[in-house]
Amino acid sequence: MKALVAISRILVGILFIFSGFIKLNDPIGFSYKLQEYFSPDVLNIPFLEPYALLISVFVVVFEVVLGVFLLIGYKPKFTVWSLLLMIVFFTFLTFYAAYFEKVKDCGCFGDFIKLKPWETFWKDVALLVLILILFFGVKYIKPVFGKLQTTILALLGFIVSLWFGYHVLMHLPYIDFRAYAIGKNIKEGMTIPEDAPAPVQLYSWKFNVNGEEQIITTNGAYPDVDGEFIGVETQVIQEGYIPPVVDFSIESEDEDLTTHYLNQENLIVVVSYSLEKIERDGVLKLKALQDEARRNNYQIIGLTASGNDAKKRISEAYNIDFEWYLCDEKALKTVVRSNPGILELDKGTVKQKVHWNDIEDLELPEVEKRPEPKELEEAVAYFVNGKFQPKN
Repeated sequence: MKALVAISRILVGILFIFSGFIKLNDPIGFSYKLQEYFSPDVLNIPFLEPYALLISVFVVVFEVVLGVFLLIGYKPKFTVWSLLLMIVFFTFLTFYAAYFEKVKDCGCFGDFIKLKPWETFWKDVALLVLILILFFGVKYIKPVFGKLQTTILALLGFIVSLWFGYHVLMHLPYIDFRAYAIGKNIKEGMTIPEDAPAPVQLYSWKFNVNGEEQIITTNGAYPDVDGEFIGVETQVIQEGYIPPVVDFSIESEDEDLTTHYLNQENLIVVVSYSLEKIERDGVLKLKALQDEARRNNYQIIGLTASGNDAKKRISEAYNIDFEWYLCDEKALKTVVRSNPGILELDKGTVKQKVHWNDIEDLELPEVEKRPEPKELEEAVAYFVNGKFQPKN
């Protein structure tokens, strides 16, 4: 039993620290996942949605701290009881999400590792077994160091976790696992390879044949049945290839400009998933950013999910006049964990990305001025019409 407790102690401690730090690297992302769980379609407790970020930080810091406590043997009864209550809650949550197909990814390891709902549930069941071993063998969990050293290490674990969470909230995730990380190309992320696996679906067709209901299953083809069609139900047997970048767009009221802007060089994109919720201290910096970008020959545009009234109000209130384009809110929340956040794109490749707190860190050296589309069109027409006279 003693050896089994020792093995369980190491496995649970390391896994909780690893899982906690992955989420602590991106607490805003985990808060979005909690909002999904709190929504009316899942647990139906929407009154908790405004507190999702606070709950997110508390949960992931506590997760890391419990892992540290377990490994060093600090307050073993408190630690084991806390671990047990936490894993029982999350096992129920993941079972509910998987059984009712409510949430596609638990967010247990952030964007680093994506687990399917049932994989998440069985992972929690395995953890529950290990923690039960610790619960019944708690007497074998002894401090690794002396009382003073153990207390200091426990306190350091708490302080470091809290500081790290605060740091990434005030800046950006230390490691960006998403498809919009610096160096990633958004165009490539939207592309589906030719040899990508297609989704496999079963179609259950219902017919009334001679007064009796019959169900015929096919892979999509309409069955040749002599009867009255009632309806059809589909079931996904195997998910097809899903590109890393989905729902990203740059749209005006009249057209889709995604391809156009993802082919531009030296493009500054101001991202605000909601202009109604934009940070005032952040939007106050946009005028200076706009002026510097234009002075150094960069294009600058905005991306938001907000409507025209909000765009106009923000532009007038803060004296900015770059164009705001439309994009899906969920996609924008994925692009950058800041409202506003700033990206520099070069033909779709993310060259720089900063939190609004770090706008001053953007490096915008002067680049060669590119002709405006109208000027370029006039120049080409001038040349084609034979009016161009080369100098001798």
